[in-house]
Amino acid sequence: MAVPITVLDCDLLLYGRGHRTLDRFKLDDVTDEDLMSMYGFPRQFIYYLVELLGPSLSRPTQRSRAISPETQILAALGFYTSGSFQTRMGDAIGISQASMSRCVANVTEALMERASQFIRFPADEASMQALKDEFYGLAGMPGVVGVVDCIHVAIKAPNAEDLSYVNRKGLHSLNCLMVCDIRGTLMTVETNWPGSLQDCAVLQQSSLSSQFEAGMLKNNWLLGDSSFFLRTWLMTPLPLPKTPAEDRYNLAHSATHSVMEKTLQTLCSRFRCLDGSKGALQYSPEKSSHIITACCVLHNISLEHSMDVWSSPLAGPVQQSPEEEYEPMESLDHEADRSRQELVLAHFS
Repeated sequence: MAVPITVLDCDLLLYGRGHRTLDRFKLDDVTDEDLMSMYGFPRQFIYYLVELLGPSLSRPTQRSRAISPETQILAALGFYTSGSFQTRMGDAIGISQASMSRCVANVTEALMERASQFIRFPADEASMQALKDEFYGLAGMPGVVGVVDCIHVAIKAPNAEDLSYVNRKGLHSLNCLMVCDIRGTLMTVETNWPGSLQDCAVLQQSSLSSQFEAGMLKNNWLLGDSSFFLRTWLMTPLPLPKTPAEDRYNLAHSATHSVMEKTLQTLCSRFRCLDGSKGALQYSPEKSSHIITACCVLHNISLEHSMDVWSSPLAGPVQQSPEEEYEPMESLDHEADRSRQELVLAHFS
C-alpha cells in the first residue's frame, strides 16, 4: 500500500502563481531543540536572518517568491550545517530537493550582497590600535593586527581539462585566504583562488597584499605560518631558532597563530558543507566560492550575536579539508629579515 507523502509542487514553488507565498510551514511550530539539531542556530538568530535577508528573498523578481523567506533560510542553513540536501528539513516542511537547492542559491546570494557589511578590515587608527593591544595581551606579540592563513575546500571537478583547481593531493579545491582577529572574527575573506595555487601565491595575488604593499596599513603586520614568505608586513616563524630570544619569539608566534587555527576548525565544524565529510561541493568554482563566503558571513553574524565561536552545536569529529603539505618558505626579503630580527631583539631578548 502506497504511503501518501506531501511534497509541494516544485514548479509552483519556484515560479509561483501570482507570486503567492505558501505558509504551510511555520517557524514557531518547530521546537528550539529541533532548530539547533537540524539547523545549528537558535531561534532568535534565525529571526534576525529573516529580518536581514527577507527583502532580498521576497523580491517579485525572485523565482522562489512562493516559498517564504524563513523557509528558504532554514533550507539553506540545513545545507550549510550538514553538507547535504538529504536533511530532515525536507520531510519536516515538505519541499523537494530541487526546491532546497534553489533556496540555497537564493540565500547564498542574499548573504553575498551583505558580505562587505559583516566582513571588513578596520581602517581607522583607533580600531587598529585596539587590535594590536588585544593580540599583544594574548602572547606578547607586538604590532599584530590580524592572523592570516589559507584553507582548502573541496569542489567538484569543473571539467576534465582544467587542472588549475587540482591541489597537490590530486583533489579539486578552492584555496581560501582568511584573516581573523583575536575573537575569531573574519576581517578578510577571499574564496575564489584555484586549489593549485600555493598559499604564498594566493597571498601575493590577493587584494590584501596590495593594500599592505601600498602602505595603506603601514606600521602594522599580519602573522602567518611558514607557508608564506616573510614580508615587512607579515611575520612568519623562524625556521631554525638559535637563541632563547628566537625560541620565545616562535612560542609567542605559535600561541597567537592558534587563534586562526581554532577559527578555521570552528568554521568547518559548524558548516559541514566546507569540511568534505559529505563530499565535495557539487557546484561550479564561482558558486562554491559564494557558498564559502556566505558561511563566513554567517560565522561573523553569529559572533555579533554572542554565540560561542570556539564550539560547534553539531556533534561528531571534524574531517580535515584537503589542505596541502608545504615546505617552509625561505625569506627573500632582506628588509623583512631585518624587521623580524629587530622585533626579536626588542621584545623577546
